[in-house]
Amino acid sequence: MNSIDLKGQVAVVTGGAQGLGFAMAQRILQSGAQVSLWDRDAAALEAAVAALGKGASSQTVDITDLDGLARAHAAVEAETGPVSILVNSAGIAGSNAPLDDYDPDEWRRVVEINLNGTFYVNKVVVPAMKARNYGRIVNIASVAGKEGNPNLAAYSAAKAGVIGLTKSLGKELAKYDIAVNAITPATAKTRILETLTEEFIEYMLVRIPRGRFLELDEAAAMVAWLVSKENSFTTASVFDLSGGRCTY
Repeated sequence: MNSIDLKGQVAVVTGGAQGLGFAMAQRILQSGAQVSLWDRDAAALEAAVAALGKGASSQTVDITDLDGLARAHAAVEAETGPVSILVNSAGIAGSNAPLDDYDPDEWRRVVEINLNGTFYVNKVVVPAMKARNYGRIVNIASVAGKEGNPNLAAYSAAKAGVIGLTKSLGKELAKYDIAVNAITPATAKTRILETLTEEFIEYMLVRIPRGRFLELDEAAAMVAWLVSKENSFTTASVFDLSGGRCTY
């Protein structure tokens, strides 16, 4: 494993209790930062913090609760230190159905969590980064946000929105030495697969030239560099993790 220096920094990872978020939090912690996991599942958070050990803490918070996010951020800054790293990993796949059959309430739920939640977290964390003239932010989008997946229109639209948000925010914050980038993973073996049909999982797998799903530590490795001081120039960009499915 390559060494990334994040010593003396404080990171927030949403959705950090499991899956991609946990793997990213673990790699950031191994690189020397302190990490606060934000998730709405208190039991999963407790287990994740115990597994990560020293340097890990948590805040039980729903990323669609703007006031709750503000309280969580204030608590981390008071108890751990200034937040200089943010990884937005919380998200859901939502229902698997054609658009004309898609439940409007489910559409709103998917967009509220995946897109609006990313907006809310950034809105809470960015002001303090601007005041300190430094920060590194990674928003987790998806290959679906580039290409669109059939029967996942809400998820695809929300992740496309995350890409657009990232590009806009990165340009807004460039003069503050705050890098804002997104990654677009192909499917990884996480709990999000439990909400999808076997046919759809196979549909995604056969479109990956690597012939396999993304490994969690592969995503964590890319994020660790993106949130480091070595990433001193690139911002408002999208980094592909699709195993060759997308070449743009």
